[in-house]
Amino acid sequence: MTMDIWGPVTLEKLSSNHTIIIFDNRGIGKTTVGNKAWSIGQFANDTAGLIDALGIKKPVDVLGVSWGGYVAQELTLMRPQKVNKLILYGTDCGGKATIFSPQISPQLGRSIESGNVSIDTFLSILFPKEWIKQNAAYVQKVFSTATPVPKENIQHQAQTTHNWKGTCDRLSSITKPTLVVTGTDDIVRPPANSIMLAEKIPGAWLIQIRGGGHYVMFQYPEQFTAVLETFLQ
Repeated sequence: MTMDIWGPVTLEKLSSNHTIIIFDNRGIGKTTVGNKAWSIGQFANDTAGLIDALGIKKPVDVLGVSWGGYVAQELTLMRPQKVNKLILYGTDCGGKATIFSPQISPQLGRSIESGNVSIDTFLSILFPKEWIKQNAAYVQKVFSTATPVPKENIQHQAQTTHNWKGTCDRLSSITKPTLVVTGTDDIVRPPANSIMLAEKIPGAWLIQIRGGGHYVMFQYPEQFTAVLETFLQ
């Protein structure tokens, strides 16, 4: 996914009280591929490099969504001095401990990772069916205007997930205030994964938003931003 998919309502509300920085990872959207081997660790280093390039000296609050949650975890573990507070949304700790939904078949999973899935099928796993029916025009508008990602890069990024050993056995060393958010109807990263994260990270908050799918920030931006504001304050 590219930074285009961030809900405008969410960004507008958060930017009224915070400086918001969103960016495309390497090989995605408008960011070039570069010449370094792709890995979750490298993406974490990229993020730290961006913080340095922007001249930000103080630790920042970091929010990672889904696959971005992997990068956020690694950044916090590898470069703790860069992070003030950590927010993990719709993600898991990776590796063999990941809990998958039976609603996404291995065949569908392979189609998604190869970049060969239709937009309608893709949206059907991101949002509950009833919500999509009621908000079809809005969802199509947002996702149809997103910057396209080459299939090769989608596949390359997916491979970084398979190569990643995860953080499950390292989460207890995270000392940053952490918020874990999930939608109760998320089938991409079922809520059990977020419960596991919250149990393993000392003192972590866990918020489950009822009826929320994988991209609950689109569905319930008011509730989502209210949760983030409460935590950040």
